Amino acid sequence: MSALVLAEIVPASEFFGSYTYRTMLIGTVLIGLFSGGLGCLLYQRKQSLLADVIGHSAIAGVVGAFIVSTAVFNVNGRSMATLTIGAVISSALAALLANVISAHSRVSIDAAMAICLALFYGGGMVGLRIIAQSTLPNRQGINTYLFGNAATLTTEDNIVILVFGLIAVGVAAFTWRGLTLFIFDPVFATMSGYSGRTVSTILFLVTTTSIVIGVKTVGLVLMIAFAIMPAAAARLWVRHMHTMIVLAAILGAVCGAAGSYLAVCMGRVPTGPVIVVVLFVVFAFSMLFSPHRSLTQIRVSRRRALAAQAEGN
Repeated sequence: MSALVLAEIVPASEFFGSYTYRTMLIGTVLIGLFSGGLGCLLYQRKQSLLADVIGHSAIAGVVGAFIVSTAVFNVNGRSMATLTIGAVISSALAALLANVISAHSRVSIDAAMAICLALFYGGGMVGLRIIAQSTLPNRQGINTYLFGNAATLTTEDNIVILVFGLIAVGVAAFTWRGLTLFIFDPVFATMSGYSGRTVSTILFLVTTTSIVIGVKTVGLVLMIAFAIMPAAAARLWVRHMHTMIVLAAILGAVCGAAGSYLAVCMGRVPTGPVIVVVLFVVFAFSMLFSPHRSLTQIRVSRRRALAAQAEGN
């Protein structure tokens, strides 16, 4: 009788000894670290869906960067640095446009996000079709950036991820006071001398960079999970912003590592979706068992309140 083998344990020596597995692990850990930590800024700003806008809008930047670098400058259009810069530009433009539409019209922010997501994503898909029918070199496989392929990561790609991630963290640290004031009390931030437009632009650029660096690994579609799930899980355990960012970064990195290893053990399974499932398991555990805001704690508190009310009567 044959049995269906769902997973096979891969020895640590084999996992870390393989260049492909090792670079994949480093890449997913770095992305989880930066995206998880800086995603807290969007989460606390109550604009979590903006991460989805950023992820989907990045395809327009990827396509544009590939076409311009290949056709105009005659350089490698598949360079991670080139595609990341293009993705940052298009995603930041989409995020800023959504907020401009919401601020200067009667269109709500969620509707503005949906409009910008559809516009940039649709434009990117048209661009992908144009690339597929063109004679540009290295055009094959550019559509894999929609869903990512962590197995194709190289050491150079990880260096680009590290550099862009550190830049985003450095900018966020340098403008920390203005960012936090703007997130929690934009009126007080303005009264304190901070320009709302400038701080908002910095916020979008920092979070956009932390999200689009995962374009090659996880894909544009699934990056919202890397940006929001660690933040949502961390918020259930801690009370302060700085500890939330640290915990979210750790959770993102650990889940990235665990998801990469599980994907290898399971065989031909895409790494990105496996990491997303691991992230959800961590979030679900936090939602059920965190000491202050879990569903279990809420039920216990309600029962105690009802019992105390019954005794008082």
